[in-house]
Amino acid sequence: MPPPSKMATHTHHHFLLRLLPLLSLLVLSAADDSAVMLKLLSSLSSAPSGWSSSTRFCNWTNVNCDSTSTYVTSINLNSASVSGSLPPELNQLSQLKSLAVQKNSLSGTLPSFENMTSLEQIYLDNNGFTSVPSNFLLGLTNLQTFSISENMNLSPWQIPSYLTDSTNLVTFYASNASIVGYIPDIFVSFPNLQNLRLSYNDLNGSLPGSFSGSEIQNLWLNNQKRGLSGGIDVLANMTQLYQNNKLQGPFPQFPSRVQVTIGTTNSFCLDKPGPCDPQVTTLLEVAGALGYPMSLAESWLGNNPCQDWRFINCDSQGTNVTVVNMGKQGFSGSISPALANLTSLRTLVLNDNNLTGVIPSVLTTLPQLQTFDVSNNDLSGPIPVFPPSVKFTYAGNLLLGKNASSAGVDLFMLV
Repeated sequence: MPPPSKMATHTHHHFLLRLLPLLSLLVLSAADDSAVMLKLLSSLSSAPSGWSSSTRFCNWTNVNCDSTSTYVTSINLNSASVSGSLPPELNQLSQLKSLAVQKNSLSGTLPSFENMTSLEQIYLDNNGFTSVPSNFLLGLTNLQTFSISENMNLSPWQIPSYLTDSTNLVTFYASNASIVGYIPDIFVSFPNLQNLRLSYNDLNGSLPGSFSGSEIQNLWLNNQKRGLSGGIDVLANMTQLYQNNKLQGPFPQFPSRVQVTIGTTNSFCLDKPGPCDPQVTTLLEVAGALGYPMSLAESWLGNNPCQDWRFINCDSQGTNVTVVNMGKQGFSGSISPALANLTSLRTLVLNDNNLTGVIPSVLTTLPQLQTFDVSNNDLSGPIPVFPPSVKFTYAGNLLLGKNASSAGVDLFMLV
């Protein structure tokens, strides 16, 4: 009879040998996508045609798997008359290349697709999704097509700057999808981007400089709630433009091969290509430093700032700007040094806004200036010295006139 220690060892080995097949089965079931696909099936209000929990998921209608029938590579529920939601577990489909759930009645929070590096196509359009999680498109290095248009129930969200991870992007459709804020200046990261549709959202501000020189051929920006503003010159080499915005500045020169619909809502200084009046050009630089406020885009029309431009007054001849009065408008941004080009300027009022940055010292050279008021802003830097003939008011700017060391102490104390 073997000693007890050897019997125990033999029994332990025998137990392990019997357990191994069970462990292998558990590992196999955990390694494939069955659990995630069953979760997707249970998250839908009714089973799509050809889907059943009693059938292997790789045999479901319009579900494709890899050659080993282990991992899902595509799901196509386009126009499948399904409702319900998409479960967050979709993120675990590590080999998924294409997800198409457009034209259904899906709702709820979208799952995050973060770091699903196999994903190439995502079609979510024409549904009723209600929100997008943070970082939901982060790390999608192979993404080529993303479509989320016609999801008007979404909570407001912004185009994420981290989208630069998706350098293979060709198509980005997000019209009528509750997008707010600025269009980020990230388009140099997309050498293959051809289609960008962002119409019927609440985008504002100016067009990103990286539009210029991009490969975008189809660009839709029309019908923003408040409207885009600023210049359109960055679009001069792009095709099939549709616009319903409030863009300012010179009318762009387009190559003859470019098909353009300019629309009637923009505020170009001329109705044909050519430079704007120098005073108009200067004031547009002023507007640019303020972030192109909509109140300026709507009222600064034509090529003569002396013809009913809001906040602007001119001399008795109606030719030279003498007053710029933008006090108490809630403007942010900075003071443009281009104001020094308005050599007939006598009164410059910018008080009670949210202006930051420095007061351009070049403004001290304005020969006719009599009144300059920048009180109650958030300006910093040195206090410029104006001639005694200028009434210069700058109270209410806590950081103005502080040198670097004392300003640093003040900020440290505030923290």
